[in-house]
Amino acid sequence: MSKSRQLHQLITEREQKNGADGEEEEIEEVEEDFHHIPLPDFPGGAEIFEAAAKFCYGVKIDITAWNAAALRCAAEYLEMTEEFAEENLVSRTERFLAQSVFRSPRESVKALKSCEDLLPMAEDLGLVQRCVDSIATRPASADMSSLFGWPIKDGSSGRAADAKLPQSAAAALWNGIDTGIRRKNGLRSTAASAAAAVAVDSWFEDLAALSLPFYKRVISAMRAKDLNADVIEGSLISYAKRSIPGLSRSNRHHAAGTAAAASSGLLPSEAEQRELLETVITSLPQSKKKSSSSSSGLVTTRFLFGLLRTANILRAAEASRTALERRIASQLEHATLDDLLMPSYSYLVETLYDVDCVERIVGFFLEGLEERPATAAAAEEDADDDDEEEEAAGSSLCIDKNKLLVVGKLVDTYLSEIASDANLKPDKFCNLAVALPDHARMFDDGLYRSVDVYLKDNRGGEGEGVRGNGLPEADAGGVHARGAERAATAAGGGAGALLRAAAAAAGDRRDADGGGARGRGGGG
Repeated sequence: MSKSRQLHQLITEREQKNGADGEEEEIEEVEEDFHHIPLPDFPGGAEIFEAAAKFCYGVKIDITAWNAAALRCAAEYLEMTEEFAEENLVSRTERFLAQSVFRSPRESVKALKSCEDLLPMAEDLGLVQRCVDSIATRPASADMSSLFGWPIKDGSSGRAADAKLPQSAAAALWNGIDTGIRRKNGLRSTAASAAAAVAVDSWFEDLAALSLPFYKRVISAMRAKDLNADVIEGSLISYAKRSIPGLSRSNRHHAAGTAAAASSGLLPSEAEQRELLETVITSLPQSKKKSSSSSSGLVTTRFLFGLLRTANILRAAEASRTALERRIASQLEHATLDDLLMPSYSYLVETLYDVDCVERIVGFFLEGLEERPATAAAAEEDADDDDEEEEAAGSSLCIDKNKLLVVGKLVDTYLSEIASDANLKPDKFCNLAVALPDHARMFDDGLYRSVDVYLKDNRGGEGEGVRGNGLPEADAGGVHARGAERAATAAGGGAGALLRAAAAAAGDRRDADGGGARGRGGGG
């Protein structure tokens, strides 16, 4: 034990104590007591102590990213410093950490994970912070063409369309995202691209294994280093899918395994999941407001809706849910009907789907479109009639118009789907239908189709026609779209007048049939 000051001191004290007792004891009892030296709160447990003991006896030990931090803490605990012996365990582990661990983000993640069981000593020795800095600094300093030292996926991989392009024009993709980099030296092999994708995903999985406190520190450090938003988003997605059961619909067939893990205590509690979810929501980089019709970043609209569903189930903070709804609204044109069909998880709401949430999201979407022209106008004034600025502003307005048309069609499809809900009140249906401006629809066929479905399912089985404030007579088949459009236009009320009249008519019939739904007076 010549390499450990602590062990040497403990053994010496025990020898002196046994020699000073002066009492005659049986030899077996003395030997048994002599060989038991307590080491309270020893870092790393018996396995690490065995490795440190072997090192003391000159036996070669393997130092890896998984045990380097534990051996460093053990060396500190046992006082295995250069002052007591040359090339001692403190210097050996520090050298290994500096040369082999802190130079690699993936190795640093492994070391950081091992530090979870070494607190508070790992924190006091600065191991935790050094691991966090390594994880955040290395990717931040890496070229986008070689994230984490791994090649980015080539855009030509598996795409017939790219085969028609010259090699110099091939786009470099990472997880399917165009990085803006164009290959100049030809295309890499499909095998290399696949290996790169696997390597990046593997690093994300390693990072997702961290505990929430450590993971929050890593994300904070990444944001402080102004790391590429795609890297942060990719990590957050991986961490959320791994830690929150049922978040990804594609993984819901693993429900049996999830239930078994929950019963064994392997999954986080509901409170822990709520904290984790709110952390992911607040850590997501702000959406990039580009004049582009394509979605930016890795955070897809489907994933955001999955987060929102989970937030509703876990009863996350209202601020987190509102932030998530605003983020969804910023890319609502990429949503699908399946995304909008969110079940209502509140006992106070009788409708099958959460219509209020969709109405709020549509409202946030419209707010974003209203802010864009004001920003464009201010930029145009600052540009002093710059032709390029004017062209950019015109392009932005054109894109906004296209987005509005896409969302208008989506809302009409959603209305047709929820119209058959017997608990959907007329005013709720009407408010969502008229939330969009008239120019959000090139044709009103989809809107009137949803009115048709709503009136059919809320007529209470009666077959007589419906009239009221511009709403044309509906025969047994319901409202005729073209006839409704002509009547509404002639009345000067537009689609809004027709919808309010339809809602009022449906509400009146509900009251007459004793359905309990209270219709609001139509406003032609």
